[in-house]
Amino acid sequence: MIIGVPKEIKNNENRVALTPAGVSELRKHGHTVYVQATAGEGSGFPDEEYVAAGATMLPTIEEVYGIAEMIMKVKEPIAVEYDLIRENQLLFTYFHFASSEELTRAMIAKGAVCLAYETVEKSDRSLPLLVPMSEVAGRMAVQEGAKYLEKPLKGRGILLGGVPGVKPARVLVLGGGIVGTQAAKMAAGLGAHVILMDISLARLRYLSDIMPENVDTIMSNEYNIREEIKHADLIIGAVLIPGAKAPHLITRDMLKLMRPGTVLVDVAVDQGGCIETCSPTTHENPTFIIDDVVHYCVANMPGAVPYTSTLALTNATLPYALQLANKGWQQACRDNAELKAGLNVVEGKVVYKGVADAFSLPLVPVAELLEQEETV
Repeated sequence: MIIGVPKEIKNNENRVALTPAGVSELRKHGHTVYVQATAGEGSGFPDEEYVAAGATMLPTIEEVYGIAEMIMKVKEPIAVEYDLIRENQLLFTYFHFASSEELTRAMIAKGAVCLAYETVEKSDRSLPLLVPMSEVAGRMAVQEGAKYLEKPLKGRGILLGGVPGVKPARVLVLGGGIVGTQAAKMAAGLGAHVILMDISLARLRYLSDIMPENVDTIMSNEYNIREEIKHADLIIGAVLIPGAKAPHLITRDMLKLMRPGTVLVDVAVDQGGCIETCSPTTHENPTFIIDDVVHYCVANMPGAVPYTSTLALTNATLPYALQLANKGWQQACRDNAELKAGLNVVEGKVVYKGVADAFSLPLVPVAELLEQEETV
């Protein structure tokens, strides 16, 4: 198979979809890899390392899209890339379709095969291609939140861990999944008093067992959230419904319950956000203020630490990319239910329920589509 790796062009996105080591593995299996020049520089991988691993470098993004059968990316295509995508071309990347009707309709119109990292799902309901970036984002949420609590950045002027004789900051984490767990660990490690909320009592029991003493677990519901936000200095939204839009756990009217300088970090913003007043921002302009509350809503947080993020992402995606390249997407998805769950939009049809529901689009059963492909 011919694999193309374009340079990411989303604002301040420095990650790349494939490391030189990944190129080497694909080449060992007989595949051809084209990488856009300087695509890996932001992550610390110069062109020379890709060439040494067996890649062919192309100067423009148009050439990469034009030659590749499978495009490997990190973030969803943006508007200037839509016209570069060909019918039946396989795109393997993060899409988060449910948060963007424009992107969804563009991919339907192009007739591409869109296999989304974030909905590849194991039998135990875990999301193996979302986990590494969720781990990075959860840890970064505390790092960024601690920074924006500083007074010059319009925060409350509180040191997250406090000092002897002074109480530490109070951190509220909404969601006890991968993001929330990592955020709670980081905040607790820095000495903050952490409140971790989730709707699953079984999950709360588990978290209560593994978390340090400065982490309290509380059942998530509207009443408890309204009570806790009154006292929180940093609030981290870490809610995920795979492939679907995140629910608003904090609404606009709740901001008046918060103290001036409270910081909100919505890690779910690329799935529509779990804080109603959040809208996507960039690393260039990461925050805005509503009702004296600081909102940090960067949609590609791991892009700020691209070396770590690229290595973590490639470790997770490469085994799946090899299956797609070795077998073709149809056979790979027939053989592997995890990959089949990643199919969101296929040749103009929506095949993932969360995406169809988000925009009231017709849903085509993916199994039916794969059976049809087999007879072609």
